[in-house]
Order: sequence, then structure tokens, then C-alpha cells
Amino acid sequence: MDPNTPVVVGVGQHQQRPEDPAAALEPIDLLATAARAAVSDTGATRDIVGDIDTIGIVGMVSWPYPDPGGLLGDRIKAAKVSRTVLTTTGGNSPELLMHEIAQDILRGKNKIVLIGGAECIYTRRRAMSTDRVHLDWTTDERPACSEVIGDDRPGNNANEIEHHADMPTSVYPLLETALRSSNHQTIEDHQKSVSELWATFAAVAANNPDAWLRAAHTAAEIRAVNESNRMINFPYPKLMCANIIVDQAAAAIICSYETAQAYGVSEEKMVFPLAGADAHDHYYFSERASLDTSPAIKEISRAALDGAGVGIDDISHFDLYSCFPAAVQISMSAMGLGALRDTRPLTLTGGLGFAGGPANNYSMHGIAKMVEACRANPGSVGLLHALGWYATKHSIGIYSTTPPKNSFVRVDTKTSQAVVDAQPKRVSLAAYAGEATIESTSVPFNREGEPEIAIVTLLTPDGARVLANTRSPAIIESIVTVAQEGKRARLTTDGKTTSLDKILNED
Repeated sequence: MDPNTPVVVGVGQHQQRPEDPAAALEPIDLLATAARAAVSDTGATRDIVGDIDTIGIVGMVSWPYPDPGGLLGDRIKAAKVSRTVLTTTGGNSPELLMHEIAQDILRGKNKIVLIGGAECIYTRRRAMSTDRVHLDWTTDERPACSEVIGDDRPGNNANEIEHHADMPTSVYPLLETALRSSNHQTIEDHQKSVSELWATFAAVAANNPDAWLRAAHTAAEIRAVNESNRMINFPYPKLMCANIIVDQAAAAIICSYETAQAYGVSEEKMVFPLAGADAHDHYYFSERASLDTSPAIKEISRAALDGAGVGIDDISHFDLYSCFPAAVQISMSAMGLGALRDTRPLTLTGGLGFAGGPANNYSMHGIAKMVEACRANPGSVGLLHALGWYATKHSIGIYSTTPPKNSFVRVDTKTSQAVVDAQPKRVSLAAYAGEATIESTSVPFNREGEPEIAIVTLLTPDGARVLANTRSPAIIESIVTVAQEGKRARLTTDGKTTSLDKILNED
């Protein structure tokens, strides 16, 4: 084996839920706690912290540290850190960071690397409540991190923003109802099948000591709309949505195999990244050929599996990104999962709704659980899928305690991206008047349980996609009562945006 073969040797997680926000750890200190846990987890017989040369941090949203890697190095007394890395926005970031660091270790650029992320959005929200608690968190004046990885483009184009399709809670229902339509399901049948899928995630979270919510919600509880499970954006009630209101941190220690041996890390602790691949679908969802498929996941899952020398049937552990049910279903379809006899769990954590969705950093928790799962079943193989924005940016990693046949394989991103870019696209229209066929629907609700607006995608006779809105109570009521996908509608425009004027009776 190449002595520079990258290996994960330690993982750590930490969370807090203090009654008093002023007593809470700030994000960098929460992360420092997880980092120390990861160091302890290595079981190294030498001082591994003192020789960390690089710290990579997943971009944080709950506090603006200019260079969180440098600050974390100070906190844990990693005096030899000479390089810090920061990611852009996107839930794909933890796995993308893993691929970048693993490749650098393989090339001999680094020996011992700490990666991690943290969010304290729960504490921030509590501090902003009626008591208005001041959080005396670190204001660091060091220069901003100079090495930033990832695609930093915003997730939406102007047309999507103008039509209110500019938040995960408003866009994923469009993907979900497109899936519902392609499966020829009624609203009732669809809610039942999705809630049954989500109940399997809740069951995993219930047995995960690191999960934020550990109630084993039943399918009936997940789909029932009530005061504690209000409708967020039809067809998603609260229990079908990612939970960003958490204080969670996760970290991992990665080094070369040679270094792991030199520092006394036992073979039982070592989990190898076998292969990694990254690509994005057509970047703006309104330009994709279909809303219920992902050519990017299909391409990079195949490429990563090939790079690792395994097939999808060889995978024992999955952690599929699970911000909303649509994301999981799209992944399953792209990877060829979902056969009736396939009972393999699709999550190791319980997913973003139950285990917790700390902004960009969820999949760092997935990596921690993947390492634990592979250690518990030596020789088994795991697949982790991470995504950013609206099933837009994707990263897939393959892991095992069995070393790679040759070395870690970083699939060439340009090659994968070229395959995806060659897939068909649609013209996305902002202004359109005439008839079109409804493709998908999304209805945001306010806190009082009232629908605010409907967001609709439609296909014109020549195959272009139109985004449209309506505030008509009658039309909105019809959308949330009976699936309207596949019906024709009449649209009007003010020259800038499009409105749904009427749903026609004909199918």
C-alpha cells in the first residue's frame, strides 16, 4: 500500500442545549470540543494534535469567523498548523472537503489534517427571543482564510427569486410533487408513502445518541398536520423538513497510513476513503430537463463505485442526504436503490429532520457515523452522499476498513461534470402568456396555518418551463386538495413575472 494512502483515524461529535444562551459554547468552542473528541478517538500513542499541519472548516452560518481554521488551531493548541481551508455554502461541503484533503495527503502535501464544522443556531435563536440575550462571542481580527473551496454561486437565478422559489422549503416541494406526478400518486397515497419512508429515518435517530431529536415518530405522526407538526410548505409538514435549529459540531482526523502507524493508531481505528466524486446538476433547478431526476448523482455514484472497485450491491452502509424526502427519493432512483427486497437502511444518523441539520455541516456527522459503522463491521463498505442547494451540488464518498486496492481514487471532476453538462436542459421563462401544463406545485404556509401563495412550474407546448404564482384562494385550495400536475392552466404576465390565472378542467 502507498504509504501516503489517506485514512480517517478519529471522529468526534458534540452538541449542547443550554437553558441559558449566555452559558452556551460559541460555535468555535463547540467545534473544539468535537475536535478533542476526534483526537481522543484516534487512540494515538503520540501527540497527534501538536503535529496537525492543516485545518479545514465547513463554512459556518451562525457566526462570521474570518478564518475559523486558524482560530480552532489556537483553541486546541495545534501549534504547527501552516494551512487553513474554508468551504463555500452547500451541504456537499463536508464530503467535498474530505475529497480535497484525501487527495492532498495522497500527493504528500499534508500528513495530519483536522476537518470539521459547527453551528449554534439553536442558541442564536434563543438569544434573539424576548429576553434578547447578548452573546459575547469571539470577534477575530485575523485576515480571512485565503483558501476557499467549492462553488460559491448563489443557488437561484433571478427568475426563480422573482417567483418566490428561492428557499429550500419552497423549492423541494416542487421536486416532491414532480416525483408524485411521475409516480401517478394521489395526494393521500403520496403522503402515506413519504411518511413511511421518513419513519425509517426517525427510527434510526431514536437509536443515535448523537441525534438532536430521538423520538421514533410513526408514519402517521409524521404526516398528520397539527399544532406541533404544522404545515411548512405543502406537501411538507414540519416533521418532513430539515431542522436547522440545532447546536451541533463534528470533526474528523485524517492522515497518511504511514503517519497513522508512526503515531500508534491501531488498525481497528482506521477507515479508508476508497474513492470520491463530485459534480453538479444543471445549476438552476428551473433549467433542468426534469425536476425528479439527478444525472449528476447517477454519474458520480457510478464513477465513485467504479473507482473503489465495488458495486452498489456491495454497499452495507448508506447515508443519503436527507434534508427533505425528495432528496432521498431522487438519490435512490439515480443509484438504482429502492427494490422491494432491498432493506438496507438509507441513513446512519436519522437525517436532517431528526438527527439535526446544522446548515452546511450535516454530512460531517454522516462521516462520523460512517466511520463508526465501518469499524463495527470490518471489511464492510459504505456510501455517503452529500448535496448542496436544491439537489444541485453533489459529492459521493466510498469508505471501508479494507484499504483501497491501489490508492484513494479522486474521480476527475471535469470529466464527470462534462457528462452531466451534456444532458438536456430546458429554457426557463419568466414572462409567458397562454396555456401550459402544470408540472409541479409548492404552497408556503404561514405560522397561523394559512397558505400564502402558490408556486407552480409548468411546461409550455414547445417544452420550455415557466414559473408562475397565484394568490387565488380557490386555486390554492384546489392544489392542496387534489394533485393538479398534468392539468392545463391559463397564464398571464406583466412582462416580468407570470401568474396562474386559471386551472382548466381538462386533464
